[in-house]
Amino acid sequence: MDWDKLRIFHAVADAGSLTHAGDVLHLSQSAVSRQIRALEDSLGTTLFHRHARGLILTEQGELLFEATSSMVRKLDTTAARIRDSEEEVFGELKVTTTTGFGTMWLVPRLAKLYDRYPDLKIDLMLEERVLDLPMREADVAIRMKEPAQQDLIRRRLLNIRMRLYATTEYLERAGTPETVDDLRPHRLICQSPQTPQVSSGAVLVQQLLTHNLTSMLMVNNYFGVLQGVLNHVGIGVLPDYLTADFPNLTRVLPEIESGEVPVFLAFPEELRTSRRVTAFRDFVLEEIQSIRRLQSETDL
Repeated sequence: MDWDKLRIFHAVADAGSLTHAGDVLHLSQSAVSRQIRALEDSLGTTLFHRHARGLILTEQGELLFEATSSMVRKLDTTAARIRDSEEEVFGELKVTTTTGFGTMWLVPRLAKLYDRYPDLKIDLMLEERVLDLPMREADVAIRMKEPAQQDLIRRRLLNIRMRLYATTEYLERAGTPETVDDLRPHRLICQSPQTPQVSSGAVLVQQLLTHNLTSMLMVNNYFGVLQGVLNHVGIGVLPDYLTADFPNLTRVLPEIESGEVPVFLAFPEELRTSRRVTAFRDFVLEEIQSIRRLQSETDL
């Protein structure tokens, strides 16, 4: 099969439209259409169903698209490895992590990384869904559990716990709870136990809800919970790694906390020698070490 025709087929299948594929390939719609017809003729099969809303792959087209997608991923990996030089770190790095960790911890630190590597392009994907690293949905993942996928290099970064926090201003105004029952007149800010999150956090919230709290604010991610706490709305359930960045947070009821949650960094084995991945991993490890130093100084 002619690779150039396969390249055009992949672009059409990915875009679902001859026009959009032509824009990506910088070819006219008629030129793209001719190449697709020529490929169908050479294979003796129909690759697309054509209708008013665009193009839909036939069963044979799906098989071919699966093959070209695998080829494109391998080419992307090869190109990335070729571009990685011994002295420079540049190009695109796809990173995925949870919304909470990404917005509250990672993004505020990225200015330091860009100062070090100004030509780095980071595509940051924040979601609770676990992306498939071997299939190159992302290059690096930071997750709140050990990845189960094979052929991954993984590194345990730290262990975190969900705890209760409020601002000193809020506690001065509303009072500091001394027991769990003292939480009743306070407003609890948390994620719903049904919201996708680490199970330890959900269990802690379920336990707190059994105390018949009179007022609550539920937000579907920890960033929203943090904003509620910082603006003195109530007492929030938050991960303990935030205390290094928000010294005005005061821990409430120190005996209450979730189970331990491990945080892992992982990337595919094939990216072991990637300069971008190595640079990002080392940067995250340095920042984690600074958190540990601050926490140990606070504990003294």
